[in-house]
Amino acid sequence: MKLVTAIIKPFKLDDVREALGELGVQGLTVTEVQGFGRQRGQTEIYRGAEYRVRFVAKIKVEAAVPEDRVGEVVETITQAARTGRIGDGKIFVTPLEQITRIRTGETGKGAL
Repeated sequence: MKLVTAIIKPFKLDDVREALGELGVQGLTVTEVQGFGRQRGQTEIYRGAEYRVRFVAKIKVEAAVPEDRVGEVVETITQAARTGRIGDGKIFVTPLEQITRIRTGETGKGAL
């Protein structure tokens, strides 16, 4: 099993959620986060004054998926979240050692 974590632009959340739903991904965790990448924040203009925003608002989407579905999940997120502009985000894939469903005590793929 793998944990797929995507950092995306906030307005792309519905597109990603719908695309993953169509793919059959059953559970997502979504968190509002802030950060910066290569662009080191961004410059904004407010009432004629320019100022620098050090952290950019993003959305973190996490999904635990079976290892054999990781490729299609990553591709689906990539297609749904892409705008072609700087700051589209990143996708990280990390191994999951164990998953346990608290209510039933199921572990492994059965807990997904």
